[in-house]
Amino acid sequence: MRWAGYVARMGEERGVYRFLVGKPEGKSPLGRPRRRWVDNIRMDLQEVGCGYMDWIGRAQDRDRWRTLASAVMNLRVPGSVRCGEFLD
Repeated sequence: MRWAGYVARMGEERGVYRFLVGKPEGKSPLGRPRRRWVDNIRMDLQEVGCGYMDWIGRAQDRDRWRTLASAVMNLRVPGSVRCGEFLD
């Protein structure tokens, strides 16, 4: 999560950023769709209660992103911080 914030602040012209938000090219195999890295980040944010927020925009503020990333990394801790408690 911390590295995702760093990459989101890089800018759209960087290759790593395009890898983060890009869509896999080529013929898709049978079965479920490929999971992108950005999809995993969105799933983590949904578990914290920040389902459909603009996380790339939120990553531009390092302090808020650090707080959000800490909450996501502490998912398994009982009574951990929920999304609405620190985003205001």
